[in-house]
Amino acid sequence: MRILIATDAWTPQINGVVRVFQVTAEHLRAFGHEVEVVGPDRFPLTLPAPGYPEVRLAVAPGRRLARLIEAFRPDAIHVPVEGPIGLAARRYCRRRGIPFTTSFHTRFADYFEKRLGRGGSLALAAQRWFHRGGRAIMVQTDTLERQLTASGFGPVRRWGRAVDTQGFRPLRDEPDFDADFLALPRPIFLYLGRVSPEKNLDAFLGLDLPGSRVVVGDGPALATLRARYPAVHFLGYRTGRDLARHFSAADVFVFPSRFETFGLVVLESLSCGTPVAALPVPGPLDILGPTPLVARLSEDLRAAALDALSIDREACRRFAEGFSWEECTREFERNLELIPAATWDAPIRG
Repeated sequence: MRILIATDAWTPQINGVVRVFQVTAEHLRAFGHEVEVVGPDRFPLTLPAPGYPEVRLAVAPGRRLARLIEAFRPDAIHVPVEGPIGLAARRYCRRRGIPFTTSFHTRFADYFEKRLGRGGSLALAAQRWFHRGGRAIMVQTDTLERQLTASGFGPVRRWGRAVDTQGFRPLRDEPDFDADFLALPRPIFLYLGRVSPEKNLDAFLGLDLPGSRVVVGDGPALATLRARYPAVHFLGYRTGRDLARHFSAADVFVFPSRFETFGLVVLESLSCGTPVAALPVPGPLDILGPTPLVARLSEDLRAAALDALSIDREACRRFAEGFSWEECTREFERNLELIPAATWDAPIRG
């Protein structure tokens, strides 16, 4: 099958959505499919997203996107993100009568209501309009499936998540690993991910915890939080093996976000053998269940972080090993196979 993914979330951005599509594309190619990813890097003119300068948005991508699609002539088109590329791909497919799928990655409605106090219903309506243009919307969890179905999205199909257990592995077990390379007082409580308002980092950074609080990542809130919490160690942006290195060195990964559709970093931490403390909200609850053995979920995030220190690190690794990228990608593949293949001789609609 020839598969085209038209996504506003792509390299050089670093986030969970980008990682999902990078790994999915790699596995699809390993299964014998031809995969073309059209991201902002394929367009000559981009602008920074408001408040997120590291996220580039393609300017007027419609014509070039159409040429890229027609040059590749895919059998299946997937459009995951409600940005300029996603909107242009949706419009192109609708005009040509080409079926496509979407997937749900960001709770814009929750974010607007919680952070701004308004705009949630409008954001939900806009996302519903976008995704109902496709033949199916893929979602990661039971919670999302129930919520989106109740809100009029559909048809909904499941597409779970997984973790790269080779890249994210317990480096503490390897003889050349120095668990004290951070040279900080223990225990070390780590957050790794985007440093942005929707991640609710004040809920972690303001905690009275022993040892050290560490933040690995970059984003629009970095300067503000660094000034607000001078006792916190902000280590900046990391990639590749360095991510597993920091996860492995930490004693607990603290995940304060309330607005996740999944929370891939939770699995990455567990895959490195590091227990998790998080809020009992969708995302962590869907991955871990209400009473997990490898994490502590509580509205009292301080108590959760301290209690997580006693969790068996080997149990964390075993839990993560149950999330296979191969099976996850097969699920994505099956969802594409359930819709008609694209045809290229239909008349263009006005």
